[in-house]
Amino acid sequence: MTNEELDNFIEAGKIAGRIREESKSLIMVDEPLLDIAETIEKMIYDEGVQPAFPVNISINDNAAHYTPEFECALTLGENDVVKIDLGVAIEGAISDTAYTIDLSGKNENLVKASSEALDAALLAIKPGVGVGEIGGIIEDKIKSYGFKPISNLTGHMIKSNDLHAGVSVPNVRGTGDSYTFKVGDIFAIEPFATNGRGQVEDSEQVEIFSIHSAQPIRMRQSRQILQHVIEKYGVLPFAERWVRREFKSKLLVSAALKEMLEAGVLRGYPVLKEQAGSLVAQFEHTILIEENGARVLSK
Repeated sequence: MTNEELDNFIEAGKIAGRIREESKSLIMVDEPLLDIAETIEKMIYDEGVQPAFPVNISINDNAAHYTPEFECALTLGENDVVKIDLGVAIEGAISDTAYTIDLSGKNENLVKASSEALDAALLAIKPGVGVGEIGGIIEDKIKSYGFKPISNLTGHMIKSNDLHAGVSVPNVRGTGDSYTFKVGDIFAIEPFATNGRGQVEDSEQVEIFSIHSAQPIRMRQSRQILQHVIEKYGVLPFAERWVRREFKSKLLVSAALKEMLEAGVLRGYPVLKEQAGSLVAQFEHTILIEENGARVLSK
C-alpha cells in the first residue's frame, strides 16, 4: 500500500466516523427510512467523496443488506432496533462502520452485547493474533449477556476497491481460516448479537447490486444501464433506487437488473434475515493493524 493509499484510508475513516455520529440524530420514531438513507448518502457526497455502498437500514430481524426502495414509505416504529451501516470510499480506499439504536429502550443489553464485543475484539487485535481467536472473544462477550453471535456473518479484510477482500473475521470460535493479522492490514470488525438462532438466511428481497463479470447482454436498455453503473459506481455496490433516479421506469430498471443478474453480469445482495420476530444488534469499525495493535480509522 502506498502512502497516498494509506492517507485515503485514513481520511475515509475520519469522514465515515464523523457521519456515523452526525447521523444518529436522524434515528427517530416515525422518521421515513428513505429520508434517513438519502440524507446520510448526501452527507457523504457533500464531503466530496462517495458512498462505498448504499446505506443499510436493517431493522429488528433484518440483519444486513436492506436499503430502502425508490418509493419506500416505511417509517421507524417505537419498538424498532435499528442498525445503520454506512461506508465511505476515496479513490478506492474504503471505510465501513455501523451502529445500533434501540428506539424502545428495552433492549439495552442486546445493544451492549454487540458494542462491547467490538470493543473487546479491538483491544485484542495485534500482529500475530489469529482471526479465529478474535471470533472466540466476540462470542464470549455476546454470550455473557445471554445472547448469540451470528455465526454466518463476519468481519472482513478490506483492500482498495474491495470491501470483502477474502479474509473473514468470525463472530464465533472454531471457524474461519488460520490467517493472523499483519502490520498494514485493514479490516472491518463487526459483531452481530441476537436473541434469535444465531444464523441468518437470504430473503427474496434484493435492493443492492454490484458488477460481477463481463458477459454479453441482449436488451439495449440493459446495456445503457450497465454503462451508467460502470461510469457512476465502478466496482462499488449500488442500489436499485439509485438507478431509478436516472432511468425512472420501474419496469425498465427491474427488467434490466433481472437480465444482468441472470447473465452473471451483476451480483445481488439479498436482505439477510434472522429468525422471524427476533432482534439483531450490530456495531462495526474499520481498523488498521499497526505494530502495537489496532488503530481505529472510523472513530
